[in-house]
Amino acid sequence: MKVIYDKTLDILQIQFSNDPIVESDEEKKGLIIDYNKDGGIVAIEMLNASKKVLQPNKVEYEIA
Repeated sequence: MKVIYDKTLDILQIQFSNDPIVESDEEKKGLIIDYNKDGGIVAIEMLNASKKVLQPNKVEYEIA
């Protein structure tokens, strides 16, 4: 899993796999879910991330 924040474009992306993206749906305005050929989620993208997340460039990782 990879978390990428592009400050220039203000896009936060959580990438779950390197599978090719064959379909993308904008579930809600500014929230895009990318799917592979089997319908599995490849990535989630949030547009205008700095307006929706307090610190889009800070990541906290926890294993429970």
